[in-house]
Amino acid sequence: MKFASSEEFHSRRSPVASRRGIVASSQTPATLAGLDILNRGGSAADAAVAIAAALQVTQPCSTGLGGDCFALYFESSTRTLHALNGSGRSPKALTLEKAVKGSGGGVLPDYHPYTVTVPGAPAAWCDLVGRFGRLPLSTILAPSIELAEGGFPVAPLTSEWWRTGAAEQLSKTPNGRELMADNGGPFPGTIVRLPTLSRSLATLAEEGSKAFYVGTIAERIVEAVQEVGGVLSLDDLEAHASEWVTPISVEYRGAQVHECPPNGQGIAVLIALNILKQLDVESQPAGSAGRYHLLIEAMRLAFADALAYVADPARAEVPLEDLLSEGYAQKRSRTVDPRRAIAAPAAGNPWDIGGPVGDDTVYFCVVDSEGNGCSFINSNFMGFGTGIVPQGCGFALQNRGRGFVLDRRHPNCLAPGKRPYHTIIPGLMTDGRTGNLLSLFGVMGGMMQPQGHLQVVSALLDDELDPQAALDRPRFELEGGRPDGIVLLEDALAADTVAAIEEIGHQVRVIAGSRRAVFGLGQVIVRGKEDVWWGGCDPRSDGCALAQY
Repeated sequence: MKFASSEEFHSRRSPVASRRGIVASSQTPATLAGLDILNRGGSAADAAVAIAAALQVTQPCSTGLGGDCFALYFESSTRTLHALNGSGRSPKALTLEKAVKGSGGGVLPDYHPYTVTVPGAPAAWCDLVGRFGRLPLSTILAPSIELAEGGFPVAPLTSEWWRTGAAEQLSKTPNGRELMADNGGPFPGTIVRLPTLSRSLATLAEEGSKAFYVGTIAERIVEAVQEVGGVLSLDDLEAHASEWVTPISVEYRGAQVHECPPNGQGIAVLIALNILKQLDVESQPAGSAGRYHLLIEAMRLAFADALAYVADPARAEVPLEDLLSEGYAQKRSRTVDPRRAIAAPAAGNPWDIGGPVGDDTVYFCVVDSEGNGCSFINSNFMGFGTGIVPQGCGFALQNRGRGFVLDRRHPNCLAPGKRPYHTIIPGLMTDGRTGNLLSLFGVMGGMMQPQGHLQVVSALLDDELDPQAALDRPRFELEGGRPDGIVLLEDALAADTVAAIEEIGHQVRVIAGSRRAVFGLGQVIVRGKEDVWWGGCDPRSDGCALAQY
């Protein structure tokens, strides 16, 4: 992948470069943990799990053992891409009728015990290193165990998110204090020790994932959920398994852009890119109101379709081939007016060619010295998820079931043993001609994720920005991922550009300060000339990218 002229500096800091490996994550200790594993001879898979575990320790307000994960893994020796679905299912005892009665309305409340789905992360971590790893799990998890036991200083932005989650979620649950500090949450620089989490990670290192699905930890997970009125059972946990699935992709500017298939929303990125290909992007200068307008409109249409059709493919028909066809993209693109905004686009009919929320997730990526690459995302969904903490375990259980709808006519309707619409998506690009790995990328944060993917891919391929500059570029977000949502704009956009976007017909709101986290926190690694790897880390996060030398 080539970048624009090096004489044009588009960022406040430069990307990092290496001929060996690169790690990028939202927490510096996690980045260092991944780098340590690479230096010990570990693969990208080994480093990815080390990072995931270290992020569970240093950013538990976003991720952890009680959540789900997805990964895209590029195997350099065969130029083969693998996708791992590490998401869990709803309890078998949770019927639609029970959920409707328990919710008292049309959706499950955000932190209701019925929103607890089986945690998929522990199994997926072990499955990834079991297939592509080189080091024992005890070595891979050693950095995170030491961090949890010995303590670490909490980073500034993480402190804010942690304290908010502690007040809203952890303080209302029986064992939530295991993840609290300073009478609510840790302040910046507070040294936090999480001994119960350290023991859970040590158990995972010694016994593997079975401890979370049939052992003592599994029993405590079930006890914690049932104590507050949930219906998760030991049978639900024992029946869980990760799934290796076939990635989906589209071509854009000579690159093949890959995402995990549904039940994730990665298809929204690909639909938007397909639509964008039909529009005159080149005529609109980078950073102009016209360029933002085309990206926003492509994303509106993509969300309308994703929210209508994405569901668990084992339980509902998801028309992947039709939604990603060139003919369908051409049809949908004809609804875009380059001068006026679409008020409220409806879902299309992919057979006729002629909302969940949540903004707390971690994304990271790693390339090893052999060119293997892992794009990985892990999440509790909303902050600490439900805030339900199994006694003596030190991690919170996700509220991913909030992604279901309670309309029996919808393909994503809640049902027993079903996976919900999933917001978390890792991204990866390969060369359309050679099949070589070009880039690993992701932008964490609920319904912002497809929007972040679209904007980063456009910056990399349309404008040839380096990874750091692509991440630094001011972003937009359709609020809550709603096709008719208000357009949130980052305050770094020039005032006249904001005004011009409004003139086109978009209802906008400018976001500043720490609230810029609504635009997602991303990491990007790309292959440059002479097989040099370049890495960037989102300036909206506490993390960094580091290179192996």
